[in-house]
This record gives sequence, C-alpha cells and structure tokens, in this order.
Amino acid sequence: MASKLYVGGLPYSTTSRELRDQFGRCGTVVSANVLTDRLSGQSRGFGFVEMSTQTEAQAAIAKLDGQPFGGRRLKVALANPPAVRSDRPRKETIGGGPRRTSRW
Repeated sequence: MASKLYVGGLPYSTTSRELRDQFGRCGTVVSANVLTDRLSGQSRGFGFVEMSTQTEAQAAIAKLDGQPFGGRRLKVALANPPAVRSDRPRKETIGGGPRRTSRW
C-alpha cells in the first residue's frame, strides 16, 4: 500500500521532477508534487511524495529528513490524512457572515 509523505523546507526553485528524482533514490515514487501559489505560480516551499510501500516511505524519512537540499534542510514526515468534510463543524451564518442588525 502506498504511503504519502510531507516534504517541507524545499528551495523555492524546486520542481516536482527534482523532488521525484531526490526521493527515487529511496524507492519507487508513485507521485511527487511541489505545491505552488495559485496567483503567482511560485513554489510554497513544500510538497508531497507518494512512495509505493510503507517500507520505502520509512526509508525515505530515515535517509532524507534533516538533510540539506538546495541550501535548505528537508523536513520529511508521514503526511496527515485529509480531514473529511463531514467532520468539520458547520458555520451557522447567512450570506457569508454573521447577521447584523441595527436600531438606527
């Protein structure tokens, strides 16, 4: 079963291809994605890598966490599972914000 890793501390010039190549030394990379800002398109300095097995993911953490990469130190850890939308509390607002009333 594949394991997803969070990778922080990436240089802002890092591409998804470079991230894939870096983690490819630890095993089979299913996917690698550097997150970018929606408006500017610039890297946000972190990304996610999916390794094909948990063993390879643990090997990547052991080998790459804290290692220098492009002048910065990598932070590699198991990614937290995404929250399910139904688990989030609902806001009880109307029209996008709290309802305000005025006596004037």
